Amino acid sequence: MLSEAVEDYLKAIYTVKDGTNPVSTSAIAQRLGVAPASVTQMLKKLADMKPLLVEYRRHHGVRLTAHGEKIALEIIRHHRLVELFLQEALGMSWDEVDQEAERLEHVVSATLVDRMAEVLGHPEFDPHGDPIPTKSGDMPVGKTLLNLTQLKSGQEGVVRRVCDDDPEVLRYVANLGIVPKAELKVTEKAPFDGPIHVEVALDGDIRVHALGQRVASQVFVSLPGDEEPSPSPEESDT
Repeated sequence: MLSEAVEDYLKAIYTVKDGTNPVSTSAIAQRLGVAPASVTQMLKKLADMKPLLVEYRRHHGVRLTAHGEKIALEIIRHHRLVELFLQEALGMSWDEVDQEAERLEHVVSATLVDRMAEVLGHPEFDPHGDPIPTKSGDMPVGKTLLNLTQLKSGQEGVVRRVCDDDPEVLRYVANLGIVPKAELKVTEKAPFDGPIHVEVALDGDIRVHALGQRVASQVFVSLPGDEEPSPSPEESDT
């Protein structure tokens, strides 16, 4: 049995990693909202645990071992299935489910999580569009998504994912109809990091909204014609 803190660190390392590169203590600190010194102390503890969970070298960063990654993916699976269950079965909004899932991901059993998956029809994505790891520990991935800020004026896209870090942003974009599977079109991009004007279909009407860079940077889209993401053992941006 691992502590909640250990599980949170393993999940954070997996979430912020970039390919096979070591993850820096500063990136983990930013993700968890703690001091870098606290991260260093915990990484030393993780590096001494058996079986080995991480490979850590001071000033060089940290990598998950295969065992550590398996645990991280299991916690992520719990989190995202709990999020979807809270939304689909209990009617909670997508800006509420993340914090509740943070609490429940450590205590729900694998049996209960598998039952949730069965009831939900073995979904591939959580309410925010993040992929749900499979029971066997694979992370579904698909084509690389584009950040909304990368689209040019006149380009169309399909919303695939919205970052779940800020509940206020989630509530705001949901009111605009900017949710996974929504179709939108960039109609204008103001210069000098100005607002991005997007055309969105909502309740049968076409509406244009001006999004600031902070909001637009949290929306990820695929271009028309791109295939739906499908399960694969490769890594994914979470």
